[in-house]
Amino acid sequence: MANELAGFLYEVGLLKRYKRTGWLVAGVKDPESIADHSFRAAIIASVLAVMEGANPERAALLSLFHDSQETRLTDLPYLAKPYVTKAANEQVTEHQMRGLPGPVTEMVTAVVGEYEGQVSAEAVCARDADKLECLIQAMEYREQGNQNTQPWVDSSLAQLQTASAKRLAEEAQKTGSLDWIMRAMGA
Repeated sequence: MANELAGFLYEVGLLKRYKRTGWLVAGVKDPESIADHSFRAAIIASVLAVMEGANPERAALLSLFHDSQETRLTDLPYLAKPYVTKAANEQVTEHQMRGLPGPVTEMVTAVVGEYEGQVSAEAVCARDADKLECLIQAMEYREQGNQNTQPWVDSSLAQLQTASAKRLAEEAQKTGSLDWIMRAMGA
């Protein structure tokens, strides 16, 4: 079982190398990786969960695994959705977990199922974090000179559910990505 578990850890490492393809469509020359996205989404999920009265640790955990299936599916852009039939994330996760220790399989399967089911407050916060992270990344790419990111901002805004995520999205659109450094320096 340790062999299979080590293999899974190597597999998850692919997320550090796979680029988010939507940003390639937008013309971003060196877009973030799926792991980059998932890391900040987990931070955002924990923040949203605290603001919404949910469990921040659980929300962060859901976010860490929300795109883990992309090791096998890659990051298909929305443009591909009408043309490609893909397996449900729960099904991909089930395949990824084959041969892994029972407790690991149970934990990961439960996390992915909870995220996909969107029935818990933590899952809603994690889903909002996914969208809010995309919006923030779009704003950063815009500041770096890419003017093709508005559809990602609009799409992300339309999918936000929690009041906290909506407030943060509004503020992120008014705030420059380096405004924080001026505050940190006491200016």
